[in-house]
Amino acid sequence: MAAAKKTTADETITTPIEAVEAPVTHVEAPSNTPTEEAVSSTAPAKSGKRSAKGIEAAEEKAGKIEAQQHRAETEAEEAEKPKAPVKPTRSRLERRSKGYRKAAEQIEKGKVYSLADALELATKTSSVKFDASVELHVRLGVDPRQADQNIRTSLVLPQGTGKNVRIAVFADENTAGADLSGVEDIARQLEKGTIDFDILISTPANMAKLGKYARLLGPRGLMPNPKSGTVTQDVAKAIQEAKAGRVEYRVDSTGIVHLAVGKVSFGGAKLLENAQAVLNSIRAAKPASVKGQYLKAVHVTTTMGPSITVSASE
Repeated sequence: MAAAKKTTADETITTPIEAVEAPVTHVEAPSNTPTEEAVSSTAPAKSGKRSAKGIEAAEEKAGKIEAQQHRAETEAEEAEKPKAPVKPTRSRLERRSKGYRKAAEQIEKGKVYSLADALELATKTSSVKFDASVELHVRLGVDPRQADQNIRTSLVLPQGTGKNVRIAVFADENTAGADLSGVEDIARQLEKGTIDFDILISTPANMAKLGKYARLLGPRGLMPNPKSGTVTQDVAKAIQEAKAGRVEYRVDSTGIVHLAVGKVSFGGAKLLENAQAVLNSIRAAKPASVKGQYLKAVHVTTTMGPSITVSASE
């Protein structure tokens, strides 16, 4: 073992072993070790301190509370203000014209009239300046969504309709009594979207040619149909019946039949004859699957006139 080096009194003798065993007083942190600043920014807040996220959430909550208080104060101020008087809502009758209201005064409220009295009264309550139509509205106990209860039929009114109807016949040959006839002439008009007739009659052989115009004729109720008597080989008879007052009716999606039974100028007796024919036709068309009350409600009215309730059990 090497001898220790001699030193002066102020110098310290250090051996190699003592140098190794000397305590480590300073160690540099590696470059990849997070600094104290980084640790403090990522570490969760200690008890008694709030993080930036917590402060932001607290401020947001305080803002909401303040907004709610402001809203409550505003509503309280609005409630204390005197409100403007609200005008009472006018009834449906009050919103009508003077002529209508005067006509409605002749009808006893809540009264159910007989068919004859209702039709006679309808001729007196028409306030328009033209010859108004008298309409019959019948609510039936049917479900139109069922095929067998979707009532559709036609009849000839004994006293006619009071209208001058224009009749077109979709047939190859010209037909006496028709206002317009011929396949090519009518097809030419339909191609342009022109409809210059009230009733269209067709032979069965020509119905296939009308198929392309179904979207034009169908919504207007002008598409020929065997049930309405407008698809037939006997065109002359169909024209005669149409001129005499053949009408077609069908139940709508709400189960109601709407049909004009004549004009105010007909008078009560003629209107009664037509209305009875319509009601008899509706009764005859009652589906076998319908149970319970079939005729639920009947009303009579004129064009732009008040409604009159009729006894459905008559």
